Amino acid sequence: MSNILQEIENVLGSPEYSNEFGLIYTMRCEEALGKLLETDIQIDATITSPPYNIGKEYEKVMPVNEFTEWLISICDQVHGLTKPNGSFLLNVGYLKVDGKGKAVPITYLLWERVKFFLQQEIVWNYGAGVAARKFLSPRNEKVLWYIKNENDYTFNLDEIRDPDVKYPNQKKNGKLRCNTLGKNPSDVWQIAKVTSGKNRSSAERTNHPAQFPEDLISRMVKGFTNPGDIILDPFIGSGTTASTAIKNDRLFLGFEINPKYIPTIVDRLDGTLKELEIEKATLKLF
Repeated sequence: MSNILQEIENVLGSPEYSNEFGLIYTMRCEEALGKLLETDIQIDATITSPPYNIGKEYEKVMPVNEFTEWLISICDQVHGLTKPNGSFLLNVGYLKVDGKGKAVPITYLLWERVKFFLQQEIVWNYGAGVAARKFLSPRNEKVLWYIKNENDYTFNLDEIRDPDVKYPNQKKNGKLRCNTLGKNPSDVWQIAKVTSGKNRSSAERTNHPAQFPEDLISRMVKGFTNPGDIILDPFIGSGTTASTAIKNDRLFLGFEINPKYIPTIVDRLDGTLKELEIEKATLKLF
């Protein structure tokens, strides 16, 4: 186990699950982050999707102002734990604000009050979703890319370049105009949601009702963190952030308040480790 994982375990006690890459705890993230803030422990990045306050089975709906204050308090704790050159990738959706709007982006409730510097808003666009008759069918959410220092942060452009180049061999003065790895990706990411249903369920689908797609998290992990970094997910859910961290040689720290999802996380991460073992064994054959 790495030094930082051991330090975290010394502070928080025995985790619900652990492997060489990280730790999973069943406890309120506010409590855990508060304890870690009393130490010198710092993390490289946070990638997470908090509850949207819209009545999913794993959340209790709060008044909008109460929900906003709660979410801001989590962001403040994350800010205090993040290294000076660290990042915070926050996925947010929409909620109803009585008398104001049906689908108000949570971004509007947060942006002026978060201590991080908002580097960019990424639009996550997907195909499947709610079919609406009296309003436009929602097909996007936001990922807020926050950094602590606008002059010193991790951004691995080559790791997330878009290979879909319309004219890859176009030249100027005899030289290729395009990077051979692909073009600079835009701030609109077209990535499929994790779907459910008898005939259209995603291969990575678990029993969690609001599951992150690995393609989305993988792009964040590769683009905004480095190998060996530790990634925090205060709302680990089905374990997507942890699984993706393992696959990309990063460490993870996750919190999940609902013990119902721990077996899902354990099965998933054990499966990820087995995949890595098979890959290593296959490479040795060639």
